[in-house]
Amino acid sequence: MASFQIQPRTKAQESTNAIERMYITMRHLFNRGFYKPMGVSGESLRESLLTLKPEIYGSIADEKVELDGLLYVMDRLPVGIEECTYINLTSNEGYEQSHFKPIIPLKRRRNCYRIDDHQMNIEVTRGRSEIYDILTHLTFLMIESHKIMKQVMVGENKQTTRDWQCLENAVTKKKLSQEEKDIAMTHVATILGRTFKEVKSTYPKFATVDNPNRFLSIIYHMGALARKEILDEQKRLITFSPVLRERLGHHIHGDIWASRIKQFLVDNNLFERPIHIISANLHSVMNSLYGPKALQKQLKDTDRMSLFAKLSDEANKNLRDRIKKHAVTNGMYELKDTSGTNIDVQIFDTSECAYMDVDFCSVRFRESDNSTKPVLVVMDYAFGEQAFETMDELLKPYTDENGTKHKMNVKSVNVMGKAGILTGDKGDIMIPDAHVFEGTADNYPFENQLKEEDLQEDGINIVSGSMVTVLGTSLQNKDLLEFFHTSSWRVIGLEMEGAHYQKAVQSASQVRRSIDRDVKVRYAYYASDNPLKTGHTLASGGLGLLGVKPVYVITEKILEQIMEESL
Repeated sequence: MASFQIQPRTKAQESTNAIERMYITMRHLFNRGFYKPMGVSGESLRESLLTLKPEIYGSIADEKVELDGLLYVMDRLPVGIEECTYINLTSNEGYEQSHFKPIIPLKRRRNCYRIDDHQMNIEVTRGRSEIYDILTHLTFLMIESHKIMKQVMVGENKQTTRDWQCLENAVTKKKLSQEEKDIAMTHVATILGRTFKEVKSTYPKFATVDNPNRFLSIIYHMGALARKEILDEQKRLITFSPVLRERLGHHIHGDIWASRIKQFLVDNNLFERPIHIISANLHSVMNSLYGPKALQKQLKDTDRMSLFAKLSDEANKNLRDRIKKHAVTNGMYELKDTSGTNIDVQIFDTSECAYMDVDFCSVRFRESDNSTKPVLVVMDYAFGEQAFETMDELLKPYTDENGTKHKMNVKSVNVMGKAGILTGDKGDIMIPDAHVFEGTADNYPFENQLKEEDLQEDGINIVSGSMVTVLGTSLQNKDLLEFFHTSSWRVIGLEMEGAHYQKAVQSASQVRRSIDRDVKVRYAYYASDNPLKTGHTLASGGLGLLGVKPVYVITEKILEQIMEESL
């Protein structure tokens, strides 16, 4: 008989298994209602993250403290969380009516509240993906804090080193001279296992207006809480409020959000018109449609793309305000979110918009064609599984006061997003023909109305193929991404919403029949990072002006196709 040898598991398989363990563990802990990240209950999460060693977290498995990963995490968690022993994840439970001042992380739109010196409440309104995101970042933070603690506690009596005592003295001072900063950074470099040069370049990235020395404070409090866990058995605790556990998965916020949009369309006689849904940022469509008209004088001296690059500069707020002022008097309506989804919406009535004057669009309507002119519903980016919740609710029929259901006249669903690319560089464009959902056998092939030839533009590389919708961008490593890229899945990039959007579209069009079966879809992504390249991950910083051109190339092609189909 032939003997079969069992092949050892590859690193990609180990990584996949680690991600699955993490998500099973996180769901279990959520159902349980609480856990201690550095206790027995958090052990599985810590081990899985250390096995996975995600690219975004850099040297998490090494003894030295990871600086880029720490900056990435702290930008997405509320200021002061490193000081808190108790972290409570809640639903929207009315804290805005209290005296607590909301703390909004720099790069995550979520309300957080500092309850007292020891507790931080984080409001979760965007579904499970947001919980996974928070717990993963907190696990990283706890692991790094214990690295600091191990470096500063010495001897059998667990006395602290001189470096730690000097850091503690520096943190207690309100102001530091440059000499005092250099001294403090010297001691911190020793504690972190980093060079003085590395610490000095990182230092200002953590600074805020209120606390220019925030980096020192973060390192000190991370180490201090870890030390308490060892010496005083005062374990940090993460809890989930009963209201959050009850509400999660019931589309409560998505239902409120979608109902308000549909009611607005009905109230403004837009509901029967051809509707095109666009998931994108809340500036590119407005700038493309109204910018050239509102800024005609500026456009005489430059081309369109250079004008858009100007608009992305924080110093040119006056130009952005001028476009917005022109837009709201010419067919654009703003719906600021009040549901808790943190997804604002713009609605464009193209019968009132002078889009025919825009260079990229050659479409011309007759004056009598107002009833066929499209209505654009532009929604800001969703987050992970929230994409299914919001799109699923939006595509459901509108129910009037008599209980009669009215189907929306949805002609297309368009997604312009940013994603990590696996076969190119920052600023490239990806055109998917299928979304593959990580960790499952679910896959969603579709006919993408956008083609490579549609987006050809000087200086932009375009790739097409499958894209993987990941459970969290912070959980990918090179081994796993190499597998996706080189296997028969032929994955070109990774993002967090595509499969969720397409699941909602297919459900509404093919099963529920709440929208037209032949609804058209367009997906295009610009590359914000390449996680396979060192120095090109999300932790290395944003795109800057490099992202301007691909954003507007995609936006203008989506708008052009929508207008052409509406003839």
